[in-house]
Amino acid sequence: MAGGNMYHLVRPDHLQNIPTAANLGRSHKSIPEIFLTRLLSTKGTVQKFVDDFFGTILKVPQNFPPPVKWLFDILDEAALQHNVSSPEVLHAWKSNCLPLRFWVNFIKNPDFIFDVNKTVTTDSCLSVIAQTFMDSCSLNENILGKDSPSSKLLFAKDIPLYRQLVVQFYENIQALPQVPDQELNFYMQQLSGAHAGEFDNLAALKELYIYVNKYYGDIVNTLDESPTARKMGLGHKLKSIALSVYPQHQNC
Repeated sequence: MAGGNMYHLVRPDHLQNIPTAANLGRSHKSIPEIFLTRLLSTKGTVQKFVDDFFGTILKVPQNFPPPVKWLFDILDEAALQHNVSSPEVLHAWKSNCLPLRFWVNFIKNPDFIFDVNKTVTTDSCLSVIAQTFMDSCSLNENILGKDSPSSKLLFAKDIPLYRQLVVQFYENIQALPQVPDQELNFYMQQLSGAHAGEFDNLAALKELYIYVNKYYGDIVNTLDESPTARKMGLGHKLKSIALSVYPQHQNC
């Protein structure tokens, strides 16, 4: 056709020998236009599985793990103690303790737990779902536009629903009865016994004490000031351990 332009769905022959990085901007813009229909179709296929997964991990069953409830109660108490009035701060604390630290890592790296082969394509797809979950754990609204990446736009309409699931998840945990120390200790003993011999306890204690030693003074002062910690003698126990590991702590 006279005066017309020719377009290709594949890279022209005269560009075949040019490195991909040199044409990254050109190819990046062509992919969403070509595969948008397939992308939306695939999203529709996995939508139910994503909904079910998020709904499952953000549910509070009757046998909800006591350590998580205990930890979240500590965060609630810390917010009251330090007059943290912003709900976003407390929400961020809880999100960084469980959903973002554990579940996002699990979503992006299923090969950590399962004997599966994670291909590059699979890794890219899981990264989109992980990013969606991360956005759902934030109370801040994402400002998206026509220049936003397709990975962000794909689940943009679903994030408000997922975000509400996260908020409801934290509220349901807060409504649970407080976990007594005896129940928590019993649960942890059972958990430890169920996995006896699977982990190197000394290595774990060493890594934990490296952190404790770094902030030893602050931790001891906090334990001495806390009525609950004084009642349990936690400060005295920590000082005893410190003296057996680092005798120089005797002068602290």
